[in-house]
Amino acid sequence: FMRIMGEELNGVYSANEFLIRTNLMKSYKFPDEYDTPIIVGKKVAVIGAGNVAMDAARSALRYGAETHLIYRRSKQEAPARAEEFEHALQEGVRFRELLNPKRIIGKDGWVEGLELIQMELGEPDSSGRRRLIPVEGSEFIERFDTVIEAIGTLPNRLFLERTKQLEVNRWGGIQVDEGLQTNIPGVFAGGDSISGGATVIQALGEGRKTAESIHKYLIEKK
Repeated sequence: FMRIMGEELNGVYSANEFLIRTNLMKSYKFPDEYDTPIIVGKKVAVIGAGNVAMDAARSALRYGAETHLIYRRSKQEAPARAEEFEHALQEGVRFRELLNPKRIIGKDGWVEGLELIQMELGEPDSSGRRRLIPVEGSEFIERFDTVIEAIGTLPNRLFLERTKQLEVNRWGGIQVDEGLQTNIPGVFAGGDSISGGATVIQALGEGRKTAESIHKYLIEKK
């Protein structure tokens, strides 16, 4: 989550929860065929611009909602695949770039809107990405009745807290070498736990590579 005020309100979903309810639990067939309800308002804000954000936005659109993608950077920097992005736009999703949520506004326990601030891009930082600079005095409030947060994923913090000797990278993922072995001998990692939310194909590829590395490790240990 974004760790901003209002995330506890009804009508705020993580993208994973929203998509699981929609696709796996088939909430769009509630109550006639399935028991999982979902409440999608008339105007939805999806925060993020990755592939999961595109999936969430297109799903929200199919519930009949006016759907806006809110992204703090520019379209050129969006991590979603180009074809995913174009399909979302063609379907009717509205893209809003250089906007960052400051707080979620509620009334009687339900989402009523977002306070947004304009952003501008500065010089590149040490990672090579251009720095994000909030535009002073540019805050404004816009009405939304559903907010879906699709801002990436992190490994389970409980696991990391109980394995404190495990090294992590700068965004909180598990640090591995070229063979996907961690700094703990005999412990390997792959998929979203090392790279954040990516594709199933990438995760499968890393799973295969990890298996090969484990096999090599065990053979050499004999």
